[in-house]
Amino acid sequence: MDRETWAPEYRARFERHEEELRWLFMELYHGDEQAYDYFAGMLQRMYAARSEELRALDRKRLEDADWYKGNDLVGMLMYVDCFAGTLQGVRDKLDYIQDCGVNYLHLMPLLESPVGRSDGGYAVADFRKVQPSLGTIADLAALSSDCHKRGIAVCLDFVMNHTSEDHEWAQRAKAGDKSCQDRYFFYDNWDIPNAFERTVPQVFPTTAPGNFSWCPEAGKVVMTTFYPYQWDLNYANPVVFNDMTENMLYLCNQGVDIIRLDAVPYIWKQLGTTCRNLPQVHSLVRIMRMVCEIVCPSCLLLGEVVMEPSKVVPYFGSVEKPECHLLYNVTTMASTWHTVATKDVRLLQHQLGQVFALPREYTFLNYLRCHDDIGWGLDYTFLSRFGADEAEHKRFLNDYLTGSWWGSPARGELYNNDPRLRDARLCGTTASLCGLEAGRYEHNQDKIDWAARLDVMLHAYMFTLSGIPVLYSGDEIGQQNDYSYHDDPNKAADSRYLHRGKMNWDAAEKRSDPETVEGRLFSSITFLEKLRAAHRVFMAGADTWLLLTGDDGVLGIGRYYQGEKLAAFFNFSEGERWAPLNTPGDFRDLLTGEAVTNGGVLLPPGGFAWLICEFAAE
Repeated sequence: MDRETWAPEYRARFERHEEELRWLFMELYHGDEQAYDYFAGMLQRMYAARSEELRALDRKRLEDADWYKGNDLVGMLMYVDCFAGTLQGVRDKLDYIQDCGVNYLHLMPLLESPVGRSDGGYAVADFRKVQPSLGTIADLAALSSDCHKRGIAVCLDFVMNHTSEDHEWAQRAKAGDKSCQDRYFFYDNWDIPNAFERTVPQVFPTTAPGNFSWCPEAGKVVMTTFYPYQWDLNYANPVVFNDMTENMLYLCNQGVDIIRLDAVPYIWKQLGTTCRNLPQVHSLVRIMRMVCEIVCPSCLLLGEVVMEPSKVVPYFGSVEKPECHLLYNVTTMASTWHTVATKDVRLLQHQLGQVFALPREYTFLNYLRCHDDIGWGLDYTFLSRFGADEAEHKRFLNDYLTGSWWGSPARGELYNNDPRLRDARLCGTTASLCGLEAGRYEHNQDKIDWAARLDVMLHAYMFTLSGIPVLYSGDEIGQQNDYSYHDDPNKAADSRYLHRGKMNWDAAEKRSDPETVEGRLFSSITFLEKLRAAHRVFMAGADTWLLLTGDDGVLGIGRYYQGEKLAAFFNFSEGERWAPLNTPGDFRDLLTGEAVTNGGVLLPPGGFAWLICEFAAE
């Protein structure tokens, strides 16, 4: 490597990380000098290919390394085809996105995938091509450029664990190319696969049982942890890691700011283990973090770790050797819907207490609904203190949130139902799970009002948590379930499409009318966003704690940052509740400006309060 030809800024970044980078790489790949030299040369090539516009963004964000930890970022998650048809369509809707107060745009998987065998875009056939129906890679770069001019960061999924069986590597492997078979896990018979199965859990035991599939073209068995058409990559092969890292940097060079590392806990496989969260995974993610800091320091890594908190937090790494910049607050999302169903905040308090105790350097993405199902990975050891049986409790939650429980206004559908184990996960939009769909169907204004109030309260609660709040596209106007997926043979078997419906632009036109539900939700949510951005108490670095209310139906959260203290209360019950303000200071209602004079506040059913006290700035 001729370092004399390197740009000074690149050379300084590389040399700062070089010792650790080389040590980790050589440890993983058994001292493979040739692979490391290729890796280091590839990084320099990808920096050289980075546009001056993006390099300028790198320098700007380096001046404020915590740019993503403020109180002004609001995300929106969307499928391009559902939201606006194409990438150009999204460019045409950027005014609407800004009207929503959004400055973090998460585009769901949009790279080339086979129709009908894509798992929602997570079976990638080409990491450098956009699905033709959505546009081109040039359209992605143009959208990113437009977003940057408006101060909007762009997030894109990077499917690390596997490729589609239609990917070039897989096609060559099917044809007998040994070098490409070595990029996956191929076996001549079922002996080793069966040995893996003894310790490796199944991801989809009802819809895609087992972790291996027979490949008739090659006459061999191949590892397929998720679906038979998704072939697991072998990261013990340095060629795989080098080429996939280059693919990631290629996307960063199209203007992608946040790389969502899909299914990252699964990427290292080892016989005799669960093939989850192995130490080598953390080494790979640490290397990728350093790669970003060297080549594209304005880019962030978002880890998708859909597991219990003890498994999630390690993906932040340490303060000295960080891994992911951002992680999903998965358990909080599930605990929130548990609280909606039970009207009991004790589990949510318990779970939030664990989150609040984490270092403030850790930044979570907070969300009410994501593109996926709701899995009930709750703390059943804690719930057992109150007599809850895991199987029965899951059944209750699913019955309530599908509307099968008498009196429930929620409308959802089960996903991956296993009647034998009485276990299932859940799908549905925020509005439908809150009861808006049922209220409208019944023409019941009281139910509509309850659902709208609960919907706004849940968003206020999400905005109260430290981190980056992310809206699911359509939630800002109360979009309901879309049952048309039942009529599409490519989607009918997957109930997650229930909440992946097309954006209702006719409904969006009502967002300025306060007499409509759409207007009520839109104005309330955007108003909360503005309040959050205007008050430093919502900064990620704030102290956070639980406020005990003495009522199992009311959640209390306290925040303090640089002279501002917030007391936030959320009433999950169906009746009025008194929230006592047992913390010193002269508080006023942040929404109305009125002073709090009675030692607390009366909350309507499904209501909330943000109360603020301002001291002299420290």
